[in-house]
Amino acid sequence: MKRKNLIPFLTVALMILAIIPQLAFYQVSISADELIGKGTPQLFGEHYKLREAAHLAFKKLQASAAKDGISIAAVSSYRDFDHQKRIWERKFKSNKAKGLSDSTNIRKIIEYSTIPGTSRHHWGTDIDIYQTNVKQPKHVLQPQNYHGNGAYCKIKEWMDKNANTYGFYLVYTDNANRKGFKYEPWHYSYKPLSKPYLKAYRALNISNILNNEGLLGIDSFSQSFVNQYINQNILDINPELL
Repeated sequence: MKRKNLIPFLTVALMILAIIPQLAFYQVSISADELIGKGTPQLFGEHYKLREAAHLAFKKLQASAAKDGISIAAVSSYRDFDHQKRIWERKFKSNKAKGLSDSTNIRKIIEYSTIPGTSRHHWGTDIDIYQTNVKQPKHVLQPQNYHGNGAYCKIKEWMDKNANTYGFYLVYTDNANRKGFKYEPWHYSYKPLSKPYLKAYRALNISNILNNEGLLGIDSFSQSFVNQYINQNILDINPELL
């Protein structure tokens, strides 16, 4: 090869070599058990638990926000199946004690909480955040806290401008036409991992998985209900994450 052609060749080769590790970094694989919160994923973080790539990105996001006077911390991150089941059973029993029918009970729960085995928090890619260096409201995860004069309005403004730069996207957006879970200005997902994880999750037989778990209210989990839940609660999210 002539010298004049060698330099461009080497330049291109070096660029390819630089890109390969990045491509390998995002070649994700996850088992069915991990997708439904029953695996043993390797998790990272202090006061939160995320997969390594999401953890490293979140640390960078926190550091950048801190420079602007915003202290970001997690309310919740990774949750396994049993954790989600405890949330489900607590709410189900509480609603039942108030006289709600099973079907009404379930629909009340899934305004904000997922059915065990269907939570994005099972993946170690999603995190619920709030701001620590402000006076704390009585109830943290309330939409009004993140808007107007709410305690966390500054974190919301900062995330709107900067979150995507670090790979984090709001999941349940404030879109009047969106169905499923209600608006959650605190719930962010690390897209480079969660997007392929969602693709893998969609290949699972969710109805069979749920029917085998003996969940409270399972008799109301008709096929039509499960199909609607998948289409609305799992898939009617920020289009950037699909």
